[in-house]
Amino acid sequence: MKLTLHGYSTALFATWYFIEELGLLFDAGDGLVSNLLGKAGKIRNVFVSHADRDHLTGLFQYNQLFSKTGLNIHYPKDANSFQHLNAFLERFDPHINTAHWKPLEDNEAIAIKNGYSVQGFENKHIDVPGQLKSLSYKVIETKHKLKAEFSSLSGKEIVALKQEKGDDYIKEKEETNVLIYSGDTPVFDYSKYDNCKTLIHEATFLTKEETQTKNNKNKHSSLEEVLEMAANISIEKLVLGHFSSRYDVKEIDQKIKEGIKHYNIKIPVYRMPIGRMQKDILNGKPIN
Repeated sequence: MKLTLHGYSTALFATWYFIEELGLLFDAGDGLVSNLLGKAGKIRNVFVSHADRDHLTGLFQYNQLFSKTGLNIHYPKDANSFQHLNAFLERFDPHINTAHWKPLEDNEAIAIKNGYSVQGFENKHIDVPGQLKSLSYKVIETKHKLKAEFSSLSGKEIVALKQEKGDDYIKEKEETNVLIYSGDTPVFDYSKYDNCKTLIHEATFLTKEETQTKNNKNKHSSLEEVLEMAANISIEKLVLGHFSSRYDVKEIDQKIKEGIKHYNIKIPVYRMPIGRMQKDILNGKPIN
């Protein structure tokens, strides 16, 4: 399935990414509804990475216009702010059908649509021992295909074998990581983001030195670290976002091009703009 990806991602101000075909939203920062307009009504599942306001305040306007009993909002199980937000919205908009707010465990997978599921896994943005407060997410497509050992059988033979042994006997499950969304996180484990078609990763700062000199309790990635990781894992497309507004877009693009050359990156690399929405990201022009 071709995926149409729209998004907005500027550090500190707002981040969200919407996949039209799956009715799927990652994070819900400001500008969600004002940019998507009627398309926002297609959203069926929201997966919020953590409870920082630039990743969730778009839910207020969304709740007023589009909240429905079929809407599911998923969040890290120990991010208690979401329970309070749910309670507030129920009081503030009592006439509106309430969405289902669902806490997620680490590595828990949620079926969303037509063989697709979303699995959350813990990252290191909010690293509190024993508590799950920040998640990255992967979109998994699951197909069942005929086992190679039965490929030479005729259609009648396959039907007979299925009737005798069952569907699970003749077919094997094939899972593909269609997309991985990092949320906010430092680069910490390459294997978490390996083997996917599209990786959306934050790159708040441009250099490793900037991440190392920041003493904030919530950690972020640098462009340099993300490009180094991309050069050492198997991905087909890379979307870079969540850049700090302290940088000029020309400066960001120059650093991306330098990193692509330095790490010999061959895959398409897309850059989210500062301060505005990007439509159909994967059908746009890559930096390289």
